[in-house]
Amino acid sequence: MLPRTIDWVDGRIVLVDQTALPAIRTVAVDDVDALVDAIRKLVVRGAPALGVAGALGVALAAHRGVDVPAAAERIATARPTAVNLAVGVRRALAALPDGPAAVLAAALAVRDEDVAACHAIGARGAALLTDLCGPGPLRLSTHCNAGALACVEWGTALGVVRSLHSAGRVALVVADETRPLLQGARITAVELAALGIAHRVVVDGAGPSVIARGLVDAVVVGADRVAANGDVANKIGTYPLALAAARAGIPFVVACPESTVDPDTPDGAAITIEDRAEDEVLAGGPAWNPAFDVTPADLVTAIVTETRVWS
Repeated sequence: MLPRTIDWVDGRIVLVDQTALPAIRTVAVDDVDALVDAIRKLVVRGAPALGVAGALGVALAAHRGVDVPAAAERIATARPTAVNLAVGVRRALAALPDGPAAVLAAALAVRDEDVAACHAIGARGAALLTDLCGPGPLRLSTHCNAGALACVEWGTALGVVRSLHSAGRVALVVADETRPLLQGARITAVELAALGIAHRVVVDGAGPSVIARGLVDAVVVGADRVAANGDVANKIGTYPLALAAARAGIPFVVACPESTVDPDTPDGAAITIEDRAEDEVLAGGPAWNPAFDVTPADLVTAIVTETRVWS
């Protein structure tokens, strides 16, 4: 049983250190500097988990008696692509006039809402894929990590897989390794193994080929931001899967909380794409290391949130 990815314990934020996976190690964060560093280094990652981190970070600043608005700005801008981080910050910051206890209560509400939302996404997404593909058992492709370790617990895309698995409707999950930090190989595979779900890890370049060979029935992924028109930003390598799914005529489903849908971002071209350090992909020399790509809305079969199916 995996521990909660992020929680508030004795006046500190406790995180599962995702840079240490597959080993399970937790770290306690005592101040805003440490939290910002943890966000940038991907100690905590995944859009829903980042939303909770943003909210709890504001609570931590209020608890420590520092300049809360300044701290909130630093936390909100620690990673630019995932909209949930700023959403969580805003939720907690809105309670600041009522004092630190109210800020903490607002942050804990964000945490608890994530748990409920992920369970709802899992059930709704499982029902959709059953309608689209039949009762299964299904062979599913996924990318990056959108499981319990990207949220507080349960997961979004892997929450859908878990809901299907609990009904005996999963034959196999194909997990892309996901460059540059191997979230699929290091995190998704760990979660699938812990759940007893049959799976295979493939290199990113093989994912579209696996789809083209007819070896999967559907693709289900998470998202870091969904624009108002339905364009989806997710970990780099998602777009080729959508192209392959469209060519193969299989569903490409995005599972994410409603808070990931950003009405203030009109389309994918307006999404800031985070560029990460060159040394994540090379020992030395020039590299281009974008962390995300954008999948156009016309390649997305449906976006599943805790409240709706958007297609």
